[in-house]
Amino acid sequence: MNKPKNHILVIFGASGDLTYRKLIPAVFDLFNQKLLPKNFAILGIGRTEMENEDFRNKMQEGIQQFSVTKPSGEDEINSFVNQLYYFSFDTQSPDEYALLKWQLRELDEKCGTDGNFIYYMATPPSMYNVIPAQLAKQGLSDENDGFKRLIVEKPFGYDLETAQKLNNELLQHFKEEQIYRIDHYLGKETVQNLLVTRFSNGIFEPLWNRNYIHHVEITSAENIGVGNRGGYYEGSGAMRDMIQNHLLLLVGIVAMEPPTIIDSTNIRNEIAKVFHSLRPISEEEVPNYVIRGQYIASNIKGEKVKGYREEKGVDPNSRTETFVAMKCFIDNWRWADVPFYIRSGKMLPTRVTEIVIHFKSTPHHLFANNESIVNNHNQLVIRIQPDEGLLFKFGMKVPGAGFKVQNVNMDFHYSDLDSTHLPSAYERLLLDCMLGDSTLYHRGDAVEAAWKFVDPILKAWKNNSEIKVHGYPAGTWGPDVSDNLIDGENITWRYPCKNLANDGNYCEL
Repeated sequence: MNKPKNHILVIFGASGDLTYRKLIPAVFDLFNQKLLPKNFAILGIGRTEMENEDFRNKMQEGIQQFSVTKPSGEDEINSFVNQLYYFSFDTQSPDEYALLKWQLRELDEKCGTDGNFIYYMATPPSMYNVIPAQLAKQGLSDENDGFKRLIVEKPFGYDLETAQKLNNELLQHFKEEQIYRIDHYLGKETVQNLLVTRFSNGIFEPLWNRNYIHHVEITSAENIGVGNRGGYYEGSGAMRDMIQNHLLLLVGIVAMEPPTIIDSTNIRNEIAKVFHSLRPISEEEVPNYVIRGQYIASNIKGEKVKGYREEKGVDPNSRTETFVAMKCFIDNWRWADVPFYIRSGKMLPTRVTEIVIHFKSTPHHLFANNESIVNNHNQLVIRIQPDEGLLFKFGMKVPGAGFKVQNVNMDFHYSDLDSTHLPSAYERLLLDCMLGDSTLYHRGDAVEAAWKFVDPILKAWKNNSEIKVHGYPAGTWGPDVSDNLIDGENITWRYPCKNLANDGNYCEL
């Protein structure tokens, strides 16, 4: 594998939880696998006063607790943390960016990193337009003396208008090819494997269209509530937090056309085409296509669980959705009239994210006396998390007289690859940015197209108080009316278990 060029990773918001739990442990995993360049450094930037040694000690704790490849000894972890530096800095003060420039140039000369900088904004979204502007003002976005890359965490805007504004502001100071909009879902191995499953197997791609697929179902469920994030979630909700970015991204990968070659431009072109092909849902049509819900107090395994409106920081009369189920269509040749069903929610029975391809039933039911197989289409289940892998469901004859048919499972689990290191999402994505590969990052036009699709839904909820927010008891699969979205007799959502295989025999929640 190619190694990245020498560079400095500059983390804005380095005293925060994301850096401690995700970023530094992921970079340590790259270091442990000898995937970092010879000359490399991390400069953490935060408002908290800290010396280099304090920062290193704190990050060492994070590595020991959260890294995938655990340190084998003190020497190993010390050789890594010695490449960490900290600069106390007020990112809202324009005058201090000249000091940052001096600090970067000094560290660049000391470490021999050839003027290559990656800026990671692990900050509140309010800083997404401030930091790039000030960096550009100091000439720190200029690539004449080395590459300069900017990683932006979601959310990429709050609605279509703010997303467009953010993109315009970023493009005033950095070129599109310098901007890396990160979504950790794209860093998951199983998401990337979806491309391989489709495009390297002759048995799938010929069937991957409206002629053979009845519908596509995408679920992302969490078995926890909002916890201490009630204040944040009140301004977000499930639509902004999950649907607009993570789950529409999965729709894009499932539905995209084969790219001419596997590279950043071609793959992202095809995903953007899917977003532009989504059939618009007008404000008046929202009640027919989208169900929203909010978890209410319940008892789970004998323990009383609070409802959303009882959570800290939540308005007692809140109409913020903690559950969304929706039906959408992609108006192109491949997917005409094939419904895509998407749902996401908090306080559901288990934590699971999966894509289910429901194939059409056979045109002639030779075994029509067996209702169990007639009403169960073949399914390909692509499990993103947990118990990552693939599951294929198809009918087989039960041994004995007659032609009694039952569904059986054929499965593959990533855990079977014992000798293979499965990188964390941030590990994979950070390495790609270091290599200059933006394939697994969002592009500005695709972000705006996704917002354009969900914007009328958000406006309908805001403007029409008659659209219901359905309560559902915590620990259930959301409002029962969400089943009404699904077209077809005797067809409902799949109710997944934590265990991918043997789901017909037992269900672990």
